[in-house]
Amino acid sequence: MTSIADIEIPADGTGLGELFETVPSLSCEMERVIASSGHGLWLSGAPQDDVEDALDEASAIGRYSLISSDDDRWLYDLEFDPDTVDVFEVVLEEGGTVLSASASNGNWLISIRVVDRESVSSLYDRLVADDVSPTIVRLYDVAEESHSQCGLTPRQYETLVAAIDHGYFEIPREVSMQELSEELDISHQALSERLRRAYRALVTSELNVAEEETTAPPIPSN
Repeated sequence: MTSIADIEIPADGTGLGELFETVPSLSCEMERVIASSGHGLWLSGAPQDDVEDALDEASAIGRYSLISSDDDRWLYDLEFDPDTVDVFEVVLEEGGTVLSASASNGNWLISIRVVDRESVSSLYDRLVADDVSPTIVRLYDVAEESHSQCGLTPRQYETLVAAIDHGYFEIPREVSMQELSEELDISHQALSERLRRAYRALVTSELNVAEEETTAPPIPSN
């Protein structure tokens, strides 16, 4: 059964540990939609010059490049030194998926999806072995969080999860709809319809729109 774990990890000893030592006010948030061999991270909480000076001095950062900016934060593509503990890579190697990650006050809070609770235990042991001190803040099985709260059927939920895991929503897409339909063993049309229904369910739920409000009024005849 799929499980979700929210884990807090001190930045000290990870790829960004030195940055938080140099710029204690630094805040960081993972950007999922970026195609590169590194990690897309939004950095904020200090002047850009101070951030880039810290990036230049950090021995754990192999290279970095500015991708975008938004008000007082900057999106960087970072690559860590091979000898550095890359928490994101550790999660992937243990079969997990990073759903979200943010850091402030020298601590990471990472939400991870794994296949079962045993995988969480394995990931925890791996982080401890890498001299990282993880704290499991929350652990729950997906079944405990009812999909119906978002209006999704189990199949719609599973389809959206598969689409995320295979990079369907990445920019650019890492898998076509045809490839995703073959992976799920359903027709292209069935996948398209299931995704549209899932989008509708999510939108009506998140926007708190009643079902009857989403029905367009009839077009008056002349």
